[in-house]
Amino acid sequence: MPTEGEKPTTPADGDGTTPRTGKRAMVGRLSWGLADQAASSMTNFAVGIYVARSLGLSAFGVFSLAWLTYGVVLNVARGLATDPLVVRFSGVPEASWRAAAARSSGAALGVGTAVGAVCLLVGLGVGGRVGPAFVCLGVVLPALLLQDAWRFAFFAAGQGRKAFVNDVVWGVALVPAMVLAARVDGGVDSVAAFVLAWGAAAAVAAVFGCFQSGIRPRVTQAREWLREQRDLGYRYLVENVSLSGAGQLRAYGLGAIVGVGAVGAVRGAELLLGPFLALLMGLSLVTVAEAARVLRRAPDRLGTFCLLLGGGQAVAALLWGGALLLLPDRAGEFVLGDVWPSASELIVPATLAVAGAGLGSGAAAGLRALAAARRSLRCQLFASACYVGGGLGGAAAAGTIGSAWGVAAATACGSAVWWLQLRSALREHHRLSIPEVRTP
Repeated sequence: MPTEGEKPTTPADGDGTTPRTGKRAMVGRLSWGLADQAASSMTNFAVGIYVARSLGLSAFGVFSLAWLTYGVVLNVARGLATDPLVVRFSGVPEASWRAAAARSSGAALGVGTAVGAVCLLVGLGVGGRVGPAFVCLGVVLPALLLQDAWRFAFFAAGQGRKAFVNDVVWGVALVPAMVLAARVDGGVDSVAAFVLAWGAAAAVAAVFGCFQSGIRPRVTQAREWLREQRDLGYRYLVENVSLSGAGQLRAYGLGAIVGVGAVGAVRGAELLLGPFLALLMGLSLVTVAEAARVLRRAPDRLGTFCLLLGGGQAVAALLWGGALLLLPDRAGEFVLGDVWPSASELIVPATLAVAGAGLGSGAAAGLRALAAARRSLRCQLFASACYVGGGLGGAAAAGTIGSAWGVAAATACGSAVWWLQLRSALREHHRLSIPEVRTP
């Protein structure tokens, strides 16, 4: 299998499809990615609102700690298990995909079991109000990570419809589970009940994913998968963790420098851009797989594909931000309440930051398709450092608005580095693809 600096295998198309048919199929896969992300985002949003209204501020804070911990573990599992699957097994013969999906899902299940055991022990040791929530998180983590693994496996196979259906099943299962959890009285017990309900619904979707795919996760082959994919997996692990960690560091630092009100204003601006951010997340599920298909079928078109992908997202972000600027104050106050005046001042820099991220994501998809893990890791670490430095440096210089503009500038710098690295990687790939000509 190809690693950085090697020529990836390019299987023959053999499907008899015309370029028009291929483009139509690509649009269909991208559409299912957006639909799946919409279902996932709406489910998460509904869970957050329902739990917050049911628990109250303090207990919801405990639930949020479990939720944030799950987010970190999810990034770990994706880096080790599912990101390498999407890069190396998108658009491959079904037999190869099935074998890889079995091992990848087994690795995700193994990560969930291992980290879940740690959470369980930590919860038992901590006790108090937080302990039971982490005990329950440890119990449900394997199911949560397996459900996410099926989503990525389906997108790698070009079966986004199955990922969408799986997320819908999770959302439907959440309804009775959350209703039952809301009947539990007592702060600590209520939080634990909601965590269990959330994970139990994911377990239903995870088991349903086994029936959808006809694949049984091979936990016994998880170590073999991690060993085979270590050239990509560990770098993607660092990438994913640095990406989520940069956001947390900026939030904590902004609260310490300016105050928690600044964090609320930034969060309010992010909510205004929420629908578009959901769009970016939905596309990210399928763009790497599509870039890998382009690389296999028409390597010379990968750069153009990435440019159209990133440029389209950047333009869409600017259009969304322009629409927000036209939003009447009355409508903004209806959505955000007292947060609107502060959040509205951040619309311009927040929009530019999202546009820069969208532009850079096109190059990121290309680097992952090329399996250029070293280059993408360097880019992500640089972009994360710029994000934290720009956000906190701007906050120290000019408060909340300074932090927003600092992040916008940092995102532009990060995007430039992504594209420079993609250009170098494409040149290297082209050079290795041309057979060496020997002169007598």
